[in-house]
Amino acid sequence: MVNRFKSLYDAQGFLTGVPIIKPSEALAHRSILEAVEAERGPMHYQFKAHTAMHSTYQLAILPKILNIVEQLIGPDILLYSAAYIVKEANTKSHVSWHQDLTYWGLDSAAQVSVWLALSDASEASGCMHMIPGSHKHGQQKHHNTQDNNNVLLSGQTINDIDPNQSIAASLKAGQASFHHGWTIHCSQPNLTNDRRIGLNIQYISPAVKQLKQRQDSAMLVRGVDHYGHFQTDQPAQSNFDSKAWQKQKALDDKLKGIQGNTT
Repeated sequence: MVNRFKSLYDAQGFLTGVPIIKPSEALAHRSILEAVEAERGPMHYQFKAHTAMHSTYQLAILPKILNIVEQLIGPDILLYSAAYIVKEANTKSHVSWHQDLTYWGLDSAAQVSVWLALSDASEASGCMHMIPGSHKHGQQKHHNTQDNNNVLLSGQTINDIDPNQSIAASLKAGQASFHHGWTIHCSQPNLTNDRRIGLNIQYISPAVKQLKQRQDSAMLVRGVDHYGHFQTDQPAQSNFDSKAWQKQKALDDKLKGIQGNTT
C-alpha cells in the first residue's frame, strides 16, 4: 500500500482521504485544542504549535504519518512546523490558488505538507482543491493581493487557474491529505454550521537549507540529521505550560517573518 501511495503522490502531487486516527480520537484532540483556545484565544495559523501543545506534538509524530512521509522524502525527517488552520462556521475566509514553498526560503522541494482533519472537511466547509500534476512544473508566478478574507500572509495568488482541472481533497475527521510543496491548491469559504479544523504539519529532509536567515529551526522526528542546518525545537510536555507558550510565540513570529517576506 505504501508503494501505491508513493506512485500516486509522484504522479499527481498529493494523496487524500488517508485514514490516520479514529473519528473519536480526532474529536478528543479537537476538544484539547478548543480548551487551549478558551484560555489563550484563537489558534488559527499559530506556527510551531507542537512546541507548546503536547496534543499537537503527539499527532505530528504518529507512526502512520511518518511511515508515509518517509516514503515521500526519505528516512531522515525533520518536523518543521505544525499549525491549526481553522475556518469558522459561515465565514468568508478562503485560500487562493498558491504553492506552499513560494516564500518559505527553502533551497529544495524535499518537503511534504500533511493536513490532518479534526473535523470533517467537505466541499461545503471549504476543503482543499488540488491541481493534479501541477507539482511537476516547478514554481509559478504569484501575485500579491489585497483581500482581507484571504488567509495567506501576503494574499499570494496564481492567476488564470482553471478550477475545473482540480480535485476536491475532502476529508472525514481523522483522515489526512499529503501534498507536495509545488502542488497548486486552494480552498473556498466554510458555508456550514461547524468549524472546519485541520492540523497542517510540515516535514522536511535534513538536507534542506533555509536561505532567508540562519536562525530557522526544526525537530528531528525520525532517522538522523547529518547536516545540522537548523536549530533544534523542543517538543511540548503539556498543553498549558506558560513558558513553552512564550517560546512558541517567538518561534511563530520568526517563521511568519520568513514566510511573510516576499522579497
